Amino acid sequence: MNRHENLHWDKILKKLEENSDNLRSLYEMEKTEGEPDIMDYDENKNEYLFFDCSPESPKRRSLCYDYQAWESRTANKPENNVMDKAAEMGIELLSEEQYRKLQEMGKFDHKTSSWLKTPQNIRDLGGALFGDRRYDTVFIYHNGADSYYAARGFRGYLKI
Repeated sequence: MNRHENLHWDKILKKLEENSDNLRSLYEMEKTEGEPDIMDYDENKNEYLFFDCSPESPKRRSLCYDYQAWESRTANKPENNVMDKAAEMGIELLSEEQYRKLQEMGKFDHKTSSWLKTPQNIRDLGGALFGDRRYDTVFIYHNGADSYYAARGFRGYLKI
């Protein structure tokens, strides 16, 4: 409750019920152990932001960054890629700013890491960003977009 002290569940439930796609997306986040929770409310837009709040990166791991990176792999292709998987779920990847905001609300990704929405100029050069928390510090790193690791997943958000 410390993440959303001033929010009223009846209003949130009403917004959720207005669009069944929102419920499906939240279900997909929950099914992959993302533990979605409300992290922000924009009064002007009347929008709630649900983030993946699981202590470690959700159980959607071993994925390269996007289709282009996946397609470029000639050997040991992963099952899928982060951008397509997020789109299938109806969610967006957390940006670096959102990831840092999440980390202000708790301590996440001590043993795992999470792909982050990568600026186009970095992606154009073949890279992609990810973040984690080590030594009580949040780090943002880069890797080749075609890389994938068993301990790297992605965190998403849903706007309703």
